[in-house]
Amino acid sequence: MANRTIREARATHGTNPQYLVEKIIRTRIYDSRYWKEECFALSAELLVDKAIALRCIGGVHGANSIPTPFLCLVLKMLQIQPETDIIIEFITQEDFKYACALGAFYLRLVCGSLNCYKYLEPLLNDFRKLHIIDRSGQFQFTHMDEYIDCLLRDECSCDIILPRIQKRLIHEANNELKGRVSVLNDDLDNHERESDEEDIFPRPRPRNDPIEPSRTTLCDDQDGRGHSSSPHRGLPCDREREKLRRSHSQETDHERGKERSRKRHRSRSEQRQRRGSSAHRPHHRKNRG
Repeated sequence: MANRTIREARATHGTNPQYLVEKIIRTRIYDSRYWKEECFALSAELLVDKAIALRCIGGVHGANSIPTPFLCLVLKMLQIQPETDIIIEFITQEDFKYACALGAFYLRLVCGSLNCYKYLEPLLNDFRKLHIIDRSGQFQFTHMDEYIDCLLRDECSCDIILPRIQKRLIHEANNELKGRVSVLNDDLDNHERESDEEDIFPRPRPRNDPIEPSRTTLCDDQDGRGHSSSPHRGLPCDREREKLRRSHSQETDHERGKERSRKRHRSRSEQRQRRGSSAHRPHHRKNRG
């Protein structure tokens, strides 16, 4: 009996409100310790205290798919179906961020697309940090605006499949919603204006800002006006000149070596020819009288 929806509850999206949570996850929640100890016979007034005591958000975690207290309270809200004023108060208050996240999640489950955009979009300007438990049981960081953007755009959040909602452009075309204006538009306009001014009027160079020696050397060499007066070596043009000089000297030494080897080979061949001609020449003896 404790797990049944109250009799006065209205159908949500044409079905029992608790059926918005999948059966396997509902069974895990019903068997959890937090549901049995903290959510038994919980009323809408006592639900506020439990929402204030939350310290993280998330779905199921661990090897046994243990549900978080956040998910248990979501199912309890679907079961008892609190008044809409209580949910709006959860969302608009600024003291307890996890109670705000709980109210936003419940509103996304039970309300239509128009109310979702109306009450959840203001939270896109809320940048408070939230703790979230992942599937492995580790705590991760997120922010309120990221969490609300996930509720409005994604199909699943906190291991619960979210009901489909219409696109915002459809409501704008039907004149049901005005075009959304982001608070970052002013910053973007100021940044674009400053960039345009810098392009038209570049900032003057400070007096004590040294001129880059490499840039000066390149400009001087291209214009043919002279060489850089920088005493440092290793500049691009100096390195190129050094490479050219070394390559030229290596080529010259190589040519000289080839010329020496040709001369040695020529002198040796001439010596061999002389020796061969002297060996075949006949010997004439002088007559001694």
